[in-house]
Order: sequence, then structure tokens, then C-alpha cells
Amino acid sequence: MSTSTPGGSPEPGDGTDRVSDEQWAELIRRAEEGGADAPKEPSARARMVTARLRALDEEAARGRGRGRKGKPAEPWQPEGWRTGPPIGDARPRKSRRVAAVLGFAVIAGILVVAMRPSLLTDRLPGGGDSASAAPLPAETAPPTAAPADGPADDRPTLAQPFRGSPAARWADGAKGIEIPEAEAAGGMSKDEVEQALRATRRLLVAANLDPATLRGEKPDEALNLLDPLQKGERERLERSLAEPGEEQDPLMLFSRFDPDEARPVGDVVKTRGRMTFEAGAAGSVEIHADYTFVYPLVKPGGDEVARTIVRRRLTTALHDPGRFVATRGKLSVVSSEQNVGNTACEVNDGFLHPSFPSDGANPPRGDDVDPYDRSEWQPDGACGTVTRT
Repeated sequence: MSTSTPGGSPEPGDGTDRVSDEQWAELIRRAEEGGADAPKEPSARARMVTARLRALDEEAARGRGRGRKGKPAEPWQPEGWRTGPPIGDARPRKSRRVAAVLGFAVIAGILVVAMRPSLLTDRLPGGGDSASAAPLPAETAPPTAAPADGPADDRPTLAQPFRGSPAARWADGAKGIEIPEAEAAGGMSKDEVEQALRATRRLLVAANLDPATLRGEKPDEALNLLDPLQKGERERLERSLAEPGEEQDPLMLFSRFDPDEARPVGDVVKTRGRMTFEAGAAGSVEIHADYTFVYPLVKPGGDEVARTIVRRRLTTALHDPGRFVATRGKLSVVSSEQNVGNTACEVNDGFLHPSFPSDGANPPRGDDVDPYDRSEWQPDGACGTVTRT
């Protein structure tokens, strides 16, 4: 309600707010004396508001009469005119209602995502590959069991090639190949042992992760890490690349795909494994590497994704040229073996040959094999019936 009086003139009161001549004289005298506590004459506006409120109180009293149980009605006052707004949530009711609706929507969203995380992770970069996006810690000891299955309906796609695979939580490429802290061993210094570890890591990367190698090109970088003085090894590998066959198979060291048949999806290969070392013959150190590589693949011009899984066990050695016929800093291959999941085992042309879902079911061959199970090794590279890819 407005506190202004129509016409711009004060509304008359009942005379009780008037001040006597004696009182005004005393007030003027005290003001002239300059007293700090001298009262000042109320402004016309203040007197008008006071008179108006008093009149409204009286009007309300006459209109309502007595209240409940015979008690006089409370004088009318604008809500909060003396005390100010109520302490607490002073927002308008509409604002509080909107806030309540928004709060309910947020809580409902949290519950939905908690029950089905893929609704959120599928929309994140690289998401949807796993119910949990947290990467696994590095493997420091042989696993004791196979990793758990992913959701059965989570098939890989071009955007999410590791979806539904345990490898979704594995490291990307070379990040998954970590070297242990070096120590002197086998008559080799700590620095020489570290050199052997790093060289073996570079060999694994060049032989299993380099895009040129995966496209079937000659893996020159990997070959150049090997000791040319190791009797017959370099020549054997060169021959297997030029004339692959059952007895000389480059796949024993290199991962290669025929680009006319299958091409990598994106630039990520998932990797998991570990590396150790021990003293070899006096004047040498041996490096043991055990890694699994998961390759997402697609046919040229297609959009159907398949995965091939390769597990390698490789032992290399670094020899002291003062005790062996060896080239300083170059590796010798002591042994190399592999297990492969999802390839045509009977083909020996130097390439891995993945099977795609649209190719139809392959006839069973041998025992069931889980290519993700790093707790067991399939002897002699046995190529059984894979249980998942």
C-alpha cells in the first residue's frame, strides 16, 4: 500500500501528535545551545507517515472489532515494517519451487548414471570402452586369473574400438611397456643393464606398435637394434620377411597385417605386460619381456571392427664385447614365441588374418583359448578356438 496521500497534502490526525508551545520552545532552546543529544523536529514526511499509520491502525480496529476469544484485534501494520524481512530463505515462492525442481532433476540424473554409467562414459572422448574408465595399474607379477568379461552387448565400433574388451583399461601403446629399475647383473654395470632394458623396449615398440610395421612394411628400425654379429639371426629374419613360410615366419617377432585385407582402427594399440632381467652367462644380462597387444582392425572401406590379440614372450641379451663376439649396445635374440587370438592359423604368408563377425562363425579347432588370459601360456603357440576377442 502506498504511503503517499492523494493531492499531496498530509492527512489530518486526531490531534494527539501535536506538540505544545512550551514543548517547542524547550526544543528550540536546546537546539540553539548545540547539545549533541538535542532532538530535531520531525520532517513533514515523517509526521505524515506516522499519522497515516496511526489512522490505518484505528480503521482496522473499527472494521474488525474484537478478535478471537474476545481479544482485541491486532493493529494493522505492513508485514515487517518494524522488524524487516524474515530471517532465512527470503526468495519468492516461485524461485524456491524452480530450485526444488532443478534439485530433483540433478538427483535423478545422478541415480541414472550410477545405475548405467555408459550413458555418460559413452559421450566422453574415448569413453564407452569400459564401465570403469580408470586405467589398471602396471602389471608387476604374473596374473593368477583371466580378466573379467565386459558387457555382452558392448560391441566395438569405429569410435570405440575397445568397447566390451578387458583391454579398454589397458595402457595405450608404448605407455604400457615400462622398464624396471636397473641394477648391475652378470658382470654388467647398472648403466649397461639399463641400456639393455631400453633397447628391448624399443625393439618391442618397433616390432609390434610401429604403424609401418603393422602395415606390412619392412621393420628396419627393429632390425637395426639387433646385433649383426649374432650368428644367423639377422639373416633368418630378413629371409622370413622376404619369403615367409611355416619354417621361417616373421610373425614370431613382428605383428603385421595385409593392408588389402585389414587396417588398424585409429592409432591406439592396447598393451599390457611386464619386463624383468637377470644375469646371463658371465659378461651378459638377459631381458625377459612378456606383453599382450590388442589390435582393433577394420576391412578397407568397411566399418565393422574386429580385434586380434597377440601375446609375445621375448628374451634378449646384451653381451660384453670384451668376452663375446658381439657389437657393443646391440641386442641378441635368445628366444621368441607367441600366442595369437583371432587369426587364420593355417595361413603362413607373413601376415595376421583376423576374422570379422560378418565372415560367419569359424569351425571349432582345438581347445578353447582366452587370448586375454595372461595367467596361462598356450604351448607351442597353439591356435585353439578363441572364447572372446
